[in-house]
Amino acid sequence: MVSRDTSENRAPEHVQSLARGLSVIRAFDSEHPALTLAEVARATGLTRAAARRFLLTLADLGYVRTDGRFFTLTPRVLELGYAYLSSMSLPEVAQPHLERLVAEVHESASVAVLDQEDVVYVARVATSRIMRVTINIGTRFPAHVTSMGRVLLAWLPPAELDAYFTRAELRRHTSRTLTSPIQLRAELDRVRAQGWAMVDQELEEGLRSLAAPIRDSTGQVVAAVNVSTHASRTTPESARRDLLPSLLATAARIETDLHATGTPRFHGRLPS
Repeated sequence: MVSRDTSENRAPEHVQSLARGLSVIRAFDSEHPALTLAEVARATGLTRAAARRFLLTLADLGYVRTDGRFFTLTPRVLELGYAYLSSMSLPEVAQPHLERLVAEVHESASVAVLDQEDVVYVARVATSRIMRVTINIGTRFPAHVTSMGRVLLAWLPPAELDAYFTRAELRRHTSRTLTSPIQLRAELDRVRAQGWAMVDQELEEGLRSLAAPIRDSTGQVVAAVNVSTHASRTTPESARRDLLPSLLATAARIETDLHATGTPRFHGRLPS
């Protein structure tokens, strides 16, 4: 659920009403597809009167519908993300390579970018569902507990990485989750040195994943590609032996195609 933004360090051009309207849209997710007025107000930190005005405005614009008690999003909200995704060359370049990777290893594969403290999925090919939550384009997870997040954090400029640790909440998701900034920094150093990341059941019990960086023609890491498997099917050793070579080859092929198309209209992080 969306938390109330209490930051006072906003630019003079900041339009608070727009920010609040977007927070209402973001209050809805896979766990909360239908919300009452009171639930929207509580999730966004708005008063009931303000939440009602935003919901009715969104309904008038076609982004929200209501049965009189519950509010739900309409498919029209997809237009908001489509404008960004359609301007990116990365997903269309990556998709056929993900399909080839999945055909080789028979496990699900994805590409994600970094948005503040989260990774956001921009391309995906799934085999079977191995998580409790369904992963779609636009799904986001905390970066510190995902293999793609570890890759993207590992290659952040030092100042940006310091800023991440200042604001990120390193919440525990399983008994294996790294929540110590010192330990996480050490792990990021290891990821950077070896060129790939493995996260073993830190986001969800039973989920094991490996990720590799995707670089643009300047050498900047702009995204990450991963392959995910269930711990019952692989050990860490077999994942490195059987999945990692195909994953690294896929990252290299995506990079080659990105370089051939020129600098992608994409810079690795979603706009703030």
